Amino acid sequence: MQQAFLTSLSDAELQALPYLFAFWAMPHQLPPQGDWRTWVILGGRGAGKTRAGAEWVRRMVASGARRIAVVGETYHQAREVMVFGDSGIMAVCPPDARPKWIATRQMLVWPNGAQATLFSAQDPEALRGPQFDAAWVDELAKWRKAAATWDMLQFGLRLGDAPRVCVTTTPRRQALLRKLLDRPSTVVTHAPTSANRANLADSFLAEMTAEYAGTALGRQELEGVMLDDVDGALWQMGALAACQVDRAPPLTRIVVAIDPPTTAHAGSDACGIIVAGVVMAGPVQDWRAYVLEDASLQGASPDTWARAAIGAMARHNADRLVAEVNQGGDMVAAVIRQIDPLVPLRAVHASRGKIARAEPVAALYEQGRVRHLRGLGDLEDQMCQMTGAGYQGRGSPDRVDALVWAIHDLMIGPAQSWRHPQIRGL
Repeated sequence: MQQAFLTSLSDAELQALPYLFAFWAMPHQLPPQGDWRTWVILGGRGAGKTRAGAEWVRRMVASGARRIAVVGETYHQAREVMVFGDSGIMAVCPPDARPKWIATRQMLVWPNGAQATLFSAQDPEALRGPQFDAAWVDELAKWRKAAATWDMLQFGLRLGDAPRVCVTTTPRRQALLRKLLDRPSTVVTHAPTSANRANLADSFLAEMTAEYAGTALGRQELEGVMLDDVDGALWQMGALAACQVDRAPPLTRIVVAIDPPTTAHAGSDACGIIVAGVVMAGPVQDWRAYVLEDASLQGASPDTWARAAIGAMARHNADRLVAEVNQGGDMVAAVIRQIDPLVPLRAVHASRGKIARAEPVAALYEQGRVRHLRGLGDLEDQMCQMTGAGYQGRGSPDRVDALVWAIHDLMIGPAQSWRHPQIRGL
């Protein structure tokens, strides 16, 4: 079918085909609809961010933009990546609409008169004076003078009816990027490195996945995920990255803990399902816990999450299922018993708040007594939004609640019952 389509095209149509970006583009590379001022494209390395930015500049020129700012971390990177790179502006423009490069002015000039001027984020004062109706900024999260450069650019975006900015960046912890993402005038598209696998070497993807999958660096650089540390958080992303291991040793006990939701629809809270185990070697203060799997489900019915929890028990040969029953009461145990009447079940009832329950578990992490298998990114994101003042994320921290119940059952409960002097107070 594809061959027949290509055969039907004329020579001119075949030459034009590579430049029909709307036909070839991935969803995250196309500008969203609506009345936005800033479009942020978050992506992993090689996810196609530069191509998207260059194509957006080309689109803006065709739509009537006449003064465009092209801002890179340095002049060199703006020139070599954003303009002359393999996915840069010169590469994406067809020969009959390709701009002319004027090196002495660091400027591109299109046949229709539109101009794009290069700027460096290391020289924010260079943006004082010029005015624009569009701007493309690249790797904003790496800019050392991000706030000053962004402010000068905003003062210059004053031409046309609706000046706009396209931001292409790998996410990093940076105040300006976080501020932009929170603005109502900002729209965001996102893609991991793997979304662009058709244009990347298989060996690159295999090597990067083997080395960095499940790590904090991998989530940032490959998955394009924003990793934030919240003020007052009980857990920090760096500390969680340091506690990751490739595999767990032989474990003395394994439990599956669940935090069931009160409703079951697409917008309801998730059912937290966490698998963890413990090595009970030596005195209690030497025990080590390992978090093995996050099997949490979103919008699942009671029958579905109960089967998922029992399935996790079977996969890991777990000794016990621990289920919070504050919300569902006897229903939680009844649903589980309907699927497996003989499952070892411990129903737990929260008498203290989430933070009070989580703090002693966080203390065990600080002592280096809990390890994570790689690939628990969603759980770790929730953990880093738990603070002494409450949960700072959206919805309910169901994954963290299940984790807390698991660690309590494996380590804190036994320590408290034995009243070991070195553990007392947890």
